[in-house]
Amino acid sequence: MKLLSVAIPCYNSAAYMRKCIESLLIGGEDVEILVVNDGSTDETPEIAMEYVERYPHIVKLISQKNGGHGAAVNTGIREASGLYFKVVDSDDWVKEEAYREILETLRRFAGSREVLDMLISNFVYEKVGERNRVMRYRHALPKDELFTWKDVRHFMKGQYILMHSVIFRTKLLRECGLMLPEKTFYVDNIYVFEPLLKVKNMYYLDVNFYRYYIGREDQSVNESVMISRIDQQIRVNKLMFDFYHSHLPEIQTERHRRQYMYNYLEIITVISTIMLAISGTEEALEKRRELWEYFKVENRRLFCRLRYGFLCGYTNLPGRGGRRISIDGYKLCRRFFKFN
Repeated sequence: MKLLSVAIPCYNSAAYMRKCIESLLIGGEDVEILVVNDGSTDETPEIAMEYVERYPHIVKLISQKNGGHGAAVNTGIREASGLYFKVVDSDDWVKEEAYREILETLRRFAGSREVLDMLISNFVYEKVGERNRVMRYRHALPKDELFTWKDVRHFMKGQYILMHSVIFRTKLLRECGLMLPEKTFYVDNIYVFEPLLKVKNMYYLDVNFYRYYIGREDQSVNESVMISRIDQQIRVNKLMFDFYHSHLPEIQTERHRRQYMYNYLEIITVISTIMLAISGTEEALEKRRELWEYFKVENRRLFCRLRYGFLCGYTNLPGRGGRRISIDGYKLCRRFFKFN
């Protein structure tokens, strides 16, 4: 068994995947690198095979029909032989020194009676034309110790544990039945949301491990791209809403876990609402009404908490003037937090 399996979903990634793979090879034979070729039409599989031939005990190529990011992650989870599991997008990379600390921590828990469900570390926004911004969790999480949800302190609004930050215990991902929807963007939110129901023991390393590249015009987090794919954002939002309200009885008495998951659902709902407002078309505004009606029908109590809370209330101000205020507020937050 490998210590860590890293899945790299690849779709036409030939231009940048080498940097990603090279950064992960430093882990040596403790690490399994699963390059999931998701129906690429460029040289992605050929490049992957170069590494398979050079590092046959580390790199594995898995080719499949195009199913999107979620399908590639599903394949990675299914094929992983590592005790722990990480997703690294093909245009991102990891930092060597932090990587070595991550692996040393995983080795320690692999030989311990203590079960580690989720390892959390920092990530860095590598945004073209701007200074890098480090996303840390030291204000919210105990550092360098095993902890549970009761030990989690307050997260700032707009900052949450993202896919870039986490390494899960592989068996936990399988036991919770995680299955991401295919041909849908933004499923990384589901990836770091649903498993939280089963996560008990966590560990935070205050190291800048994951380098998250932002700059390609076709990236899914680009604002214009998000608006063009708003139906997929809405789908993810609904799936997260359904999951939360259907599993609420299981976490009703766990205040910290319940609150964190609610806050995550809230920020995803804010993003859906504000993107529809920015679009501003009658069709988009109708989709916004339909989204909130869906919430109201599925769980009226949760609908009311979201709709009339501060964040969602602010993004649902009535009329053109209200939408303008909401959008201006969003853009101010975007400049501060450096997202999109």
